[in-house]
Parts: sequence; C-alpha cells; structure tokens
Amino acid sequence: MTIETRREELYNLLGNLPSRSKPISSKKLKEDPLPHYILEEWLLDLNGEEPVPAYFVRPKTGEGPFPTIIFNHSHGGFYELGKDELIKGNVYLQNPPYAEELTKMGYAVLSIDAWGFGQRRGRTEGEIFKEMLWKGQVMWGKMVFDSLRAVDYCVSRPDVDKNRIGTMGISMGSTMSWWLAALDPRIKVCIDLCGLCDFQSLIESRGLEGHGIYYYVPNLLNHFTTSEINALIAPRPHLSLAGTYDRLTPERGLDIIDENLKIVYEEYGNPEAWRLLRYNIGHFETADMRYEVKEFLRKWL
Repeated sequence: MTIETRREELYNLLGNLPSRSKPISSKKLKEDPLPHYILEEWLLDLNGEEPVPAYFVRPKTGEGPFPTIIFNHSHGGFYELGKDELIKGNVYLQNPPYAEELTKMGYAVLSIDAWGFGQRRGRTEGEIFKEMLWKGQVMWGKMVFDSLRAVDYCVSRPDVDKNRIGTMGISMGSTMSWWLAALDPRIKVCIDLCGLCDFQSLIESRGLEGHGIYYYVPNLLNHFTTSEINALIAPRPHLSLAGTYDRLTPERGLDIIDENLKIVYEEYGNPEAWRLLRYNIGHFETADMRYEVKEFLRKWL
C-alpha cells in the first residue's frame, strides 16, 4: 500500500468534510508594525461554515518570500486564548512568545483559531463535538481540515516560500503538528512539544480523560497506530520533545514510537531527520527544549 493510499485512508476517518477545491477568500482586518515584527490580522473562509480568525506575522525587514511556520495553538482549557498563544505565549511555554522568537530568526508565522477557541468560542467543546457527531462529522477532523486549508492559504501568498513550510505546537498544537505533517507533504519540517502520544499506551495507563473530547476520532484504532500516522511524515525532518513525567504522553508509548520511527527513517536512509528528546519534566517547554527547536529549524528549514 502506497503512502498516498494510507494518507487517503487516514483523511477518510475524519468524517464528512467540505471540498478542498473551493477558493479561499480572505479579509485583511488590520496590520500593525510592532517592535519585533509586523502583525497582520485576517479573517479567512477556510471551510464554508464559519470564518476563521488568523494571525500572520512576518519579519520587519525583508520582503520575502519567507520560510513560514504553521503555529498550532494548544488547549489547556484556555479557550479564550487560541491563536493569541502565538503572540502572548502561555504558562507552559518559554519566553519570548514564538511570534517574536521565530520572526527574529527570519520566519513568517501563520496561526488560526481552532473550533471553539479564541474568536470562535461561544459553544463548549462538548456541544460542538456532539452536534458534529450527529451530522457524521468529527471535531478533530474539522480542526485538521482548517489547518490543511491554512496551508492552502499560506502557499497562495507571494511572501511565503512554498518550499519551506514547517509546522509546530505544544500539547493540542503538538498533536495538530504531526497530523498535519502526516497528511500534507507540503509541510517540510514538523516539531511537536509534549503531545506525541501512543494511543494504546494511553488506554493502558488509563489516561484517556487527560485529553479533551476533541481528540477522539471514531474507528481510528482499527486503522492506525500513532507510529503509523507519524511514519507518513518520513523521511521529512521531525523533532519531538517530551516530558517523562507527562501523563498525556505515557513513557512506554514514547518508547514504542521511537523504536518504530527509527526503523522507518533508517529504511529511508535519513536516520538523523527523526529525533525524540526526553526531559525529566511534566507538560511544559524548558529553555533547553526552546534551544533544540531553534537549532532544528536552522538545520532543516
């Protein structure tokens, strides 16, 4: 079975989704020259159902095209935050916020509000999940769809280098990063922090309640393991950073994923492109993790 066939199989598990062929309309709300970067605020029509608020930040110098990061925000119960995590940071992220960090390195960054977060909040996560379930839809599927369309929007911009697009995030944003990279080969580099979770190990450790209802895709385990999803990223560079005391990513599961992906990347002849780094911490980013993120981006994107 080919990689593209497996990608299609994974995508088809995400419920009834809109067409991806519809052109994306966009509305620029404002542009602010901030001390460290230019902040653009947009309203994007990604799904034909509800507009998606987005931030696009770019370096203050240069016209591009810039290498660009799709920054996927976390959950953490911070429904009011959403994409603001990019510019304001979060309690489990290092300072400065990634908007400042990445633009200083010469990257542009796009971040959108996921369903139920930021300027898309108003209904609870459970309410959204249940309504979608009745309609044959999957909340995670709709979230992934918006992220895929966000890549479509990115490549339509003349100031984005279409051949140098990466994705990253922590927690829920981590999970989105490896799903997005697995489904979209236009993503050249994937970095996930505190979110690489082996599903079977999560069941065995009785950790299912640690993840929000959005996380669960019907019938997924009958088709894919976490390792098999992440294998769809290979041989593209993938850095994963995890805490050994993080209950959301059981340590035995990290062992399994690492063992499997080392084999996959070795078979592709690119073993150095897969790195799993572990720290004796819980669910947060350390200064050393921030260092590794920046070095990985410098090397591969």
